[in-house]
Amino acid sequence: MDFLNMDINIAYSMINMKLRDFYSSLDDFCEDMDISKQELIEHFEENGYSYNENTNQFFAK
Repeated sequence: MDFLNMDINIAYSMINMKLRDFYSSLDDFCEDMDISKQELIEHFEENGYSYNENTNQFFAK
């Protein structure tokens, strides 16, 4: 899946679901999906979201 090019709201929902149900960290998710963690975080930041390591989820700023 190309999370960097899909609608941000759909990507937000899908990634948070995957983080909640399948991955214990964003690092694990990015490694498994072959996505740059830095690019993903920057993309979400540009669209009004931040990542919280403690809750392992993105949230709206």
